[in-house]
Amino acid sequence: MDLSKLLVPASVRVMSQLTSKKRLFQELGEVAAQAYGLTAAIAIDGLQERESLGPTGVGNGIALPHARLENLDKITGLFIRLEKPLDYESVDRQPVDLIFALFAPKDSGVDHLKALALVSRTMRDPSVCAKLRANNDPAKIYAILTESRAPQAAA
Repeated sequence: MDLSKLLVPASVRVMSQLTSKKRLFQELGEVAAQAYGLTAAIAIDGLQERESLGPTGVGNGIALPHARLENLDKITGLFIRLEKPLDYESVDRQPVDLIFALFAPKDSGVDHLKALALVSRTMRDPSVCAKLRANNDPAKIYAILTESRAPQAAA
């Protein structure tokens, strides 16, 4: 599995600033509706329900909100880069500016976990994050996220 299977160009956005996590989830719901035809309210509710279990801000300015939804036939992703970081109640208490959201079918089981692990590995790469933060063009950000990453050989 690679990120090109999870993202479409329309699911990548750059936004100047958002005022709250609630507003971020509303934006994610609207992007999910536009990019994938999901019902925005259902997407927002799913994200909020998952977030109530514990924050999905993983540190280093990165958040990985995710939800399992009814009537979804495949795992889909959204990416938002914020120009002004948002207080997200992350594990390291730092604001976030890179948000990669995932929506998975209710019964996706291990595939949802594999997709989350892939996103997490990608977002833990400091060089990828630096490139994402240096770009304002959603098309370039999409290319950065979806470029093939061969396993690194031992030197």
